[in-house]
Amino acid sequence: MAALIVFPAIDLKAGQVVRLAEGDMDRATVYGDDPAAQAETFAHAGAEWLHVVDLDGAFAGESVNGAAVAGILGRFGGKVQLGGGIRKRESVERWLDLGVERVVIGTAALENPELVREAARSNPGRIVVAVDARDGMVATHGWADVSDVSMVDLARRFEDAGVAALLFTDVGRDGLLKGCNVEATVALARAVSIPVIASGGVTDIGDIHALKSHVADGVEGVITGRALYDGRLDLAEAIGVAR
Repeated sequence: MAALIVFPAIDLKAGQVVRLAEGDMDRATVYGDDPAAQAETFAHAGAEWLHVVDLDGAFAGESVNGAAVAGILGRFGGKVQLGGGIRKRESVERWLDLGVERVVIGTAALENPELVREAARSNPGRIVVAVDARDGMVATHGWADVSDVSMVDLARRFEDAGVAALLFTDVGRDGLLKGCNVEATVALARAVSIPVIASGGVTDIGDIHALKSHVADGVEGVITGRALYDGRLDLAEAIGVAR
């Protein structure tokens, strides 16, 4: 059985490492002021991938925490997946040129799907589409707005685009330690031919076991943040189970 990729998450707000509750910027918990050092800690625990989000950028529509991302790239020896405010082709190319392995496009995937298609054609295997959903409907602009497009409909628009993966976040569970929405994640993976990364609500090692059993269904990985920072999930143990 193929391995499940465990992506420890670093969410950036004003240069600090934070976690939000349900994507609400006013409900942020600060976990540190040295993102690069946090990235190095995750690397020492065995992480080969890192998921980084420029939260300020997601709301501003452009990079805000670029210096912090650059610091992370300099200290983390593995691969970095970056999202947050990446809505222009130039932004995609700039981050890839700077060493980001994959860029995540969310809002622009709904509003400007051709951007995703062009970027994926030029950068095979390096573009991820974020499918952020609240009650099954796609949420955009830092999850502040909810569209009338279902998550499955959005995902199917990119079946032939050559994207590396879909990043599915259940916004209603993100940062709340309610448990990952395994059922919805697997349903999405089965509905499309694109690998799916689960995100939102991971609580403990049980979520890793549950998702690992669905790798054959198309679940490629899982992103976890608050559970790691709160000590409910040991990263080295999670990576071991995922293998």
